[in-house]
Amino acid sequence: MTPANVQDVALIVGGGPGISSSCARLFARSGMRVAVAARTPDKPVLAALEADHGVRRYACDATDPSDVEGLFRSVVRDLGSPTLVVHNIDGRTPGIFRKTITEADPAMAFETVRNAAFSAFLVAQQAARLMLENPPNANGARGTIIFTNASAALKGYPASGAFAMACHAKSGLAQSLARELMPQGVHVANVPIDAAIGWTQEDGSRAHRLAGTTVDDNMADPDHIAEAYLQLHRQHRSTWAFEVVLRPWVEKW
Repeated sequence: MTPANVQDVALIVGGGPGISSSCARLFARSGMRVAVAARTPDKPVLAALEADHGVRRYACDATDPSDVEGLFRSVVRDLGSPTLVVHNIDGRTPGIFRKTITEADPAMAFETVRNAAFSAFLVAQQAARLMLENPPNANGARGTIIFTNASAALKGYPASGAFAMACHAKSGLAQSLARELMPQGVHVANVPIDAAIGWTQEDGSRAHRLAGTTVDDNMADPDHIAEAYLQLHRQHRSTWAFEVVLRPWVEKW
């Protein structure tokens, strides 16, 4: 494992109180210059990251090619060329949850694929263009692209066809990019989180909006997910991992 370079620039696309915030805090503490992009960057949780950790905030609709191109241009201008990019967008619209194939709105299904998989393509495209121009570090690496994925990338659940379709598409994209870019020094990793993610609430507990409060570590902890992402970024190229499935010790699989 190589130490983090103080010149590392991390960009997290998709901003919220869970994985994105945990990654931003950890990456900043590790000496990286960190940016977070979201459709609504004025969220209080993202403002706190800026105030407490110096994280730069950017507005971006990750489904819009010109927006994504502009985001990367701004990050390069303000912080430098990214060496770590995390695509952390779930993509589901609220109305698609638990809808059977006969109930699902086709427009919402299309929007889910667009939000999750197409945005991943756009982000990875811009990241790859920049990283391939980065000078290799002591490990021979030019950068790392990490895709947060979900259980649906591994198993299509009932009443979840649109999300399964989107997650499988994201996995296919990641696998193709890994074969294309890793021989050129860009590490690509797909990370399905096979669990509910319980993030820290104001009272100190960890909870998920649908699954309730975490009991005995039965939900994934975003702080430890962030540690796994940082370890992926620091892996030696002789043992680069492509797919790392994270699940709590009690998860049935």
